[in-house]
Amino acid sequence: MAIMRVNPTRMELTRLKKRLRVARRGHKLLKDKRDELMKKFLEMVRENKELREKVEDMLIRVHTDFLIARAVMSSEILEGALMFPKQRVELEVSTANIMSVDVPVLDFKTSGTDDGEIYPYGFAATSGELDGAVGTLAKVLPFMLRLAQVEKSAQLLAEEIEKTRRRVNALEYVLIPQLTDTIKYITMKLDENERGNLTRLMKVKDMMLEQAHKAMNR
Repeated sequence: MAIMRVNPTRMELTRLKKRLRVARRGHKLLKDKRDELMKKFLEMVRENKELREKVEDMLIRVHTDFLIARAVMSSEILEGALMFPKQRVELEVSTANIMSVDVPVLDFKTSGTDDGEIYPYGFAATSGELDGAVGTLAKVLPFMLRLAQVEKSAQLLAEEIEKTRRRVNALEYVLIPQLTDTIKYITMKLDENERGNLTRLMKVKDMMLEQAHKAMNR
C-alpha cells in the first residue's frame, strides 16, 4: 500500500491519527448500515416472492373467468357491461424512510364503500364468470399495489447496499491501510530523527568532556 505524501512531523502524525480514528468509526457505522439494509432487503425479497405468487394466481383466475364469460356472452353485451364503471379509485403516493433511503408508499381510496359498486352492470344479462372476474380484480388491487411498492423499495435498497458496500471497501482496503502505513512511516522517521539527535548529542558531550579533560591536564 502506497503511503501518503506528507511531511513526517509530529503535527502531521497527530492529524493522521485523528483521521484514522474517524475513518474506523465511519467504517463501523457503514458496516452496520450495510448489514441492516441487507436484513431489510431480504425481508422484502421474501415478501415480494409471496406477493408475486399470490397476484399471479389471482390474475390467472381473472383471465380464466374472462375467457369463459366471453365464450358464453356476446361481445356487445360484455363490452357494454364494462363500459361505464360505478366506482372510482384514487391512488395516493407518499414516501417512507428506511435507513436513509426514501421508498414509495402506495395507497388507494375508492369513491364508495358498498361492495356492490364494483359491478357496473345488472346481473340479469351477464354470466357468473364475469362477476367472478370483476370481484377477483377488486380483491387483487391492494396486493398489486403492495407488490409494486415492495419491488421498487427492494430495488432502491439494493442500489443503496451497493453504494454502501463500495464505501466500506474503500475505507477497509484503501484509506485505513494507507493511513496506517503512513502513520507507521512517520513514526519510524521521527524515531530515526530522535536517535540521530541523541547520537549527535552524545558525540557533542564526548567532545566537550574530551576538551575539558585536555584543559585540566595543561
